[in-house]
Amino acid sequence: MTLRTAPDQDIVVVGATGDLAQKKLIPALYNLHTEHLIPNHGNIVGVAPMDWTREHFIDHARDSVKQFSRTGINEERFEAFAKHLQFVPLGADSDLKPLHAALTKQRRLIYLAVPPSAFTPLLEAVRAADLARGTSIVIEKPFGHDLKSARQLNRTLHSVVPEERVYRIDHYMGKETVQNLLVFRFGNSLWERVWSRDAISRVEITVAEDIGVEERGPLYEEIGAIRDIVQNHLFQVLSLVCMEPPVSFDAEALRNEKVKVLRSLHTVDPHSVVRGQYAAGTVGAEKVRAYRDEPGVSKESTTETFAAMRLHVESWRWSGVPFLLRTGKRLPVRDTRVVVSFHDAPLHLFREVGMHAMHSNRLVIRIQPNEGISLRFSAKEPGPDVRVQPVDMDFSYGDSFKTSPPEAYERLLHDALGGDHLLFIREDEVEAGWAAISKLLEEPPPICFYAAGTWGPEEAARIAAPGRWHDPDDPDADT
Repeated sequence: MTLRTAPDQDIVVVGATGDLAQKKLIPALYNLHTEHLIPNHGNIVGVAPMDWTREHFIDHARDSVKQFSRTGINEERFEAFAKHLQFVPLGADSDLKPLHAALTKQRRLIYLAVPPSAFTPLLEAVRAADLARGTSIVIEKPFGHDLKSARQLNRTLHSVVPEERVYRIDHYMGKETVQNLLVFRFGNSLWERVWSRDAISRVEITVAEDIGVEERGPLYEEIGAIRDIVQNHLFQVLSLVCMEPPVSFDAEALRNEKVKVLRSLHTVDPHSVVRGQYAAGTVGAEKVRAYRDEPGVSKESTTETFAAMRLHVESWRWSGVPFLLRTGKRLPVRDTRVVVSFHDAPLHLFREVGMHAMHSNRLVIRIQPNEGISLRFSAKEPGPDVRVQPVDMDFSYGDSFKTSPPEAYERLLHDALGGDHLLFIREDEVEAGWAAISKLLEEPPPICFYAAGTWGPEEAARIAAPGRWHDPDDPDADT
């Protein structure tokens, strides 16, 4: 899959002065420009409710690249990049007709880098401004608030552009280590032979963040951890872990298999879920406030910042295997990983030498940071006695390839510009994900509090029982 320069078109970023555009989109577009991967001809148009000139936007873009580009800034290259930049103020009525003057091509990609509440008004504005023809839409998660609203959003999208010009973006799908799951599973016959209930006892998927909600308090109050992470990031990783081999590496073939996994999920039982909310505590060396003390958050908030759940995939391959999903803010470290635990080996051979327990074989796929894969197995300690210890075989992206993986948004933006849907989410995937948690959203369990800097509320231990969670900072866990 060789990356090529995207076809000529304009790129429109609605919400160009926001946090997502500043930290991710503008640096990604700059990096793609330096690698000759964005269109040679076409403008990059920022749209936002700001009374800015083009010069203001160029200065903003320069600061963004300086602070957040993985490559840093090269002034000569930035000047070439800046020639493509334009800015159009967005009025209070979301009128996009003034955008026509900044466009140069019949084809365009419009990225809605805005809060979910703005999706529908802006989609209607695209249609009202006669911009739908030749337009593709990139839309950020969460895609709706529940199953009903997701279906309505899909209907609104399709009233503007057809499904083949919709790109629902989940930046986890742009991560090299997430994509590597496909190669790891289907490019190595060893793993496919043991990748089922016959060999695997359980699977854990953790998305841990050490940050709080930062300045997103009002928005997070409407979303919470289940809508923000479980329904998209965690379910996307889950589908790649569980899917059957696709018939080809075609986008539709891959997405067909992902949908089958999500449709195989038992509707999540609220009794198999623990919701948590961080109280004041210490993360690293920093004392941090409680979620309820964050700006824009209600003092009586029942929004979860942590969720842990046990669910099952009802398929021939995975019947009976528990999948433990966990996510949270203000946890001890930033870490995303998949932990695959295999069935214990029989002990009869070692009982005569005093062995009464063995460490399970465990495969850990580290998605971020310290991207890589490790396998834990048992080995004999040197010496005359039979003593067994767990040891690790470890693969690290940084050590093996001498480079860090590129930013996810760079790959996803390039693919959207080129019309490649492989790493984007189809409408039935979205609806299947919401359907799986519909009962949970209707009957959410009560909030349990946890101190910031810990691994969530104590009640989460029952989700992992009779085993335990394999925390990244646990000395017995793979690191």
